[in-house]
Amino acid sequence: MQLNYKNKDFWSGIMLLAIGIGAGLIAQGYPMGSVLRMGSGFFPTVLAGILCVFGILLILRASKSSETIEGGWSLRALILLPLAFGMFGFLLDRAGFVPAMLVLIVGSALAGSEFRLIEVVSLAILLTVLGIGIFIYGLGLPYPIIVWPPKLGF
Repeated sequence: MQLNYKNKDFWSGIMLLAIGIGAGLIAQGYPMGSVLRMGSGFFPTVLAGILCVFGILLILRASKSSETIEGGWSLRALILLPLAFGMFGFLLDRAGFVPAMLVLIVGSALAGSEFRLIEVVSLAILLTVLGIGIFIYGLGLPYPIIVWPPKLGF
């Protein structure tokens, strides 16, 4: 069995395996309980095991494939993605959920090479409406929908 280190499945498997092992180690400090009376460590331990199994399966799949990773680094994505996430966190309390989501989605789309304005705007509107329905009304998270006038100071 020859491992192909330049295969995306190999690195995806390594990532899942590392996250699964880390989560399993963290979950060891919580009580397990039983299937009928689950403790706080039951779900993280089961999830960590599932992640490890998928990681091993991906690593084995990479050993059978000769496909290699193609592509390079995108400086635009390296700059715009963290900036979009940071702006989301900054705007969430100061301007509201809607402006924060719109900045996050449009900023993330700008990081890609195939930006189409109509698609991005329609996706941003759809995801924002779904986010309001799920997170604010469904889960009851205490985020303001829109803050007017925005409080953009620190």
